[in-house]
Amino acid sequence: MDTEEEFDWDAPFRREGHTTLSVSELQAFQQFAETLGFKPVYFIDFAIVQNDEAAAFLRIVAERKTADIGVHLHPWINPPFDEQLNVHNSFAGNLPKELEEQKLVILRNAIRDRIGITPTIFRAGRYGIGPHTIDLLVKHGFVMDSSIRSRFDYSGEGGPDFLSAGPEPFWWGSENRLLEVPLTTVYSGLLRKQAGLVAGMMERHPLVNALCSRSKMLERIPLTPEGISARETKEAIDVALDDDLRLLVFSFHSPSLSPGHTPYVQTQQELDGFYDWWREVIAHLETRNVKPIEIDELIRSARGF
Repeated sequence: MDTEEEFDWDAPFRREGHTTLSVSELQAFQQFAETLGFKPVYFIDFAIVQNDEAAAFLRIVAERKTADIGVHLHPWINPPFDEQLNVHNSFAGNLPKELEEQKLVILRNAIRDRIGITPTIFRAGRYGIGPHTIDLLVKHGFVMDSSIRSRFDYSGEGGPDFLSAGPEPFWWGSENRLLEVPLTTVYSGLLRKQAGLVAGMMERHPLVNALCSRSKMLERIPLTPEGISARETKEAIDVALDDDLRLLVFSFHSPSLSPGHTPYVQTQQELDGFYDWWREVIAHLETRNVKPIEIDELIRSARGF
């Protein structure tokens, strides 16, 4: 979960004036997750760690080891504020190395001081890793990154291009010090084996994208309850398993836990549907013998012991 403040996704970036109303819903989701038998991962940003209610809740789940805590860097609200406020700089990887490092360390230390654990897993806000991010994560003792959103391209806004990145985990560098765990996106449809040739055209030309999606020739399906139906998600799960993908990564934004804060959950009925999505998807995973895995176990498994 990208655990963050509420903000208008279509408005210019601001440093102040955000709310954290969805914090009150974290406990409900935590209880729901425990009932269904999986352990959430909360990637938290500066607004969340500064919220007393959120910090108290996250300290409890960290102590009980019923959730994992990671770093989620939104540079526009994370001090120090030495950069211009614009779309380009909303991707932390576009900042000067020293400034990106300062923001990362301040947030990591705030989580340590407020929640009582030193996080070692990271997801960049807006998936905005850059040329220095991986080295900085290794330098400061991080063991896992989950910033790559496979099959998506943000270069039109000045962000990274992950269009050719697959969903398979991999190690950065030769020393196996930082594990990359991309968010899972799969292609479904008659042309999915040719997705490498067609996907670029779909990204650049909305009409091509619409034609491929509506005709079911090629659909891009990320594993998320935000804008993706349970039916589509179950189809994507089956495709991923048929392709022998061993790890499935699901994600969403915490403001979706409270109606009216994201485009995906605007009403109580849609929030009820959000929870129903999880029930249906988890049930399907169980029928396919897919089991949840904790972060520590994942890293040990990736290292082969």
